[in-house]
Amino acid sequence: MRRNRRDAGAEPRHPRRRWVAAALLSIFLVSVAATPALSDEYDRTKAGHPLRIAAYILHPVGVAIDYLILRPAHWLVSHEPIQTLFGHED
Repeated sequence: MRRNRRDAGAEPRHPRRRWVAAALLSIFLVSVAATPALSDEYDRTKAGHPLRIAAYILHPVGVAIDYLILRPAHWLVSHEPIQTLFGHED
């Protein structure tokens, strides 16, 4: 297929239309994603599940272990000379 000399190095015909279309599509997708989710009705018979009660008790314990033991241990291991000993990589 032969090309015209004018079309060989020419830019797309309507670059502004593409930009506007992309902007409108982005705005639409953001507005759809920002709609609130619907919640289920509260059911008293399902509210006291034993695993949920255990999670209420154990979650703060896990957060405390993370902040008091694991994060300081990671900080300690991520510095020299211990970094080389444990093989920590950045």
